[in-house]
Amino acid sequence: MRRIVCGLALVACPGVLTAQQKPIADSARADSARRAAQSLSAVNIVAAPVDRGQPATVTHLGVSVIGSTPATNTLDLLRQAAGVEVHQQGQGPGFASDASLRGFSSDHATDLALWIDGVPINEPINGHAEGYNDFSQIFAGAVQSIDIIRGPVSPLFGNFAMGGVVNVHTMERMRGGRLMLEAGSYGDAGATLMAGFDHGARGGGVFGLHYQHEDGFRPNGGSNILQGHARVVHELADGWSVDGGTELYAAGWNSPGFLSGAQFATRRYDIVSNRSDGGFTRRAQERVSVRHLSGSTLWRTTAYATQGRWQLFLTIPPAGGIFEGSGSQTEEEDMRYGTGLTSALTWELANAELTIGTEGRWNHARYENYFTTARARDSANTLVTATQLSAAVFLQSHVDVTDRLRFDVGARADAFDTKSIQDLAGEFRGATGVFSPKLGASYRLAGGLSAYADWARGFRSTDGVIEDPALPVITEWDYEGGFKLAREGLAASATLFRMDVSNEETFNPLTGGANNGGSSRRQGLELSWSALVQREVLASGDWTFNDARYRSLEIVPDDGGAPQNVSGLRVYNTARYVGSGAVQFMPAGRPWSLRLSGNWVGPYSPFDEPGAVLGAYGLMHAEVSTTVAGTPVDVGVRNLLDRAYPELVAAGLVSPGQPRSFFVRVERSF
Repeated sequence: MRRIVCGLALVACPGVLTAQQKPIADSARADSARRAAQSLSAVNIVAAPVDRGQPATVTHLGVSVIGSTPATNTLDLLRQAAGVEVHQQGQGPGFASDASLRGFSSDHATDLALWIDGVPINEPINGHAEGYNDFSQIFAGAVQSIDIIRGPVSPLFGNFAMGGVVNVHTMERMRGGRLMLEAGSYGDAGATLMAGFDHGARGGGVFGLHYQHEDGFRPNGGSNILQGHARVVHELADGWSVDGGTELYAAGWNSPGFLSGAQFATRRYDIVSNRSDGGFTRRAQERVSVRHLSGSTLWRTTAYATQGRWQLFLTIPPAGGIFEGSGSQTEEEDMRYGTGLTSALTWELANAELTIGTEGRWNHARYENYFTTARARDSANTLVTATQLSAAVFLQSHVDVTDRLRFDVGARADAFDTKSIQDLAGEFRGATGVFSPKLGASYRLAGGLSAYADWARGFRSTDGVIEDPALPVITEWDYEGGFKLAREGLAASATLFRMDVSNEETFNPLTGGANNGGSSRRQGLELSWSALVQREVLASGDWTFNDARYRSLEIVPDDGGAPQNVSGLRVYNTARYVGSGAVQFMPAGRPWSLRLSGNWVGPYSPFDEPGAVLGAYGLMHAEVSTTVAGTPVDVGVRNLLDRAYPELVAAGLVSPGQPRSFFVRVERSF
């Protein structure tokens, strides 16, 4: 679990971030036992933690939180530790699940921008879901920290950052090696081997291998994952640094399929839709970053290449909802490769900082969709090859007008040129662009309290652009304001937000139907806190209360029936509130700590059931960390009360959540 959790931290720090900022140390018993082999310096080239002074809502997950959260995967970590709304689809590690911030339905996490060490993970021109975003690719054992930026407020991130950004940072060096072993319920077993070197000012490196096997809590739900990670940093000359890395990921799985509502209600988890359902995925990325620091000027550039292929077979049985499955197995296959580059120049002035930069990305994708029987192709549904060239320029700046008042001004301009060649319909081409201004201000009050406000525009490409490049992008205007409190042992924030979306889109993750062209609104309140009580108890929480509704949208059923007007109804796949909370006990002089936590999901609006609202639920978790004969040991349980809950509901079909599960993991440094 920690390997997955840590992998999340890999997620991404684009080279445009302010690299000279130094990581902020975790409060409350840092992982000295677990991470003693690690030694960081200020050579960080591709990324740095988010500027804590900026007027925005940012959640920071350091190694102590990552290592002490009993999560089953990276999305579960976000759900438990950052209050992110997560609906796992449960069809295998390569079948990307849903993550949502601020009420964006985010099928396959497409409304969240995910970056790992300067490389974007969302897949453009994807026939299954535009911006398909697989968090399983994160190498957990190398994660240093994760920043979750809420809303489209940062000009450093463009496409798919509608709900926000998950920005992962990995370790750049370590001394010696570390072996991590773990086992748990449902045949879960894994091993992670890490090794590295630290040559001080000259550089360092980290290398890792990871393997995980799981039988799954449902029959035909087993999976295997194999990952590789490498990162090396080196000082070329005075002020010049180079940083290179690669990520390798492979997974194979079987899929149990989805349950009917009645089957879920009676916990008939032993039912399998089709025993030939399953799939595999392969992905590789290579990156090199260069940084030059001269006085108050910093230049950095990150270039990368990606290659990937995934194939899945899935059966959607007919159900009682509006959009019924065909009852036939379908095969989807995606083959892609691409390159990209981000370059930025930062000037640090007496009372201001200015960053200008450019970003470019080129992708080639081949998507195929077939009707199949036991993985044998019956007929072709979609055969398309597409290429997309995107380019952007961006500006980020802040000015300290006084020692209390700060203004942030930024913007980015993005352009896309997409070509689609369909085997059965011919060639199509389209180009589009979008301008995204970003404005913010903050004012420091007394006692560590500050007030802030933001106004920003965000966007993402539309589902179906792989076949119709002329489709307009989905855009939003974001308005938010709130208060932050930061003093010794205490950090808290409260934010009111409103987000107005144009060209709104709904997407059924099971049947593949999409509808767009309307509008919607998200508005609500976010609360977060972290308080250290007498240096022995750490309490933390992250909550979002959200009213997400369609303002105007008609949905056309897949079966060609009469359109349904959903104006005024809640946005699909969102909850009225989501939250997480934890209390960690760290008795002084004791060789153990205890973390009790929970996450809650409020009344939930399922896909393709207009007006339907499902009941709320909460899950409890616990983990004990100690040392046995000098070896760190973690023992934990997820879903302590064995609550039956739906991860995802669509058109009357259910992906059930994992029952109570136990785990143990040990770590040995050498």
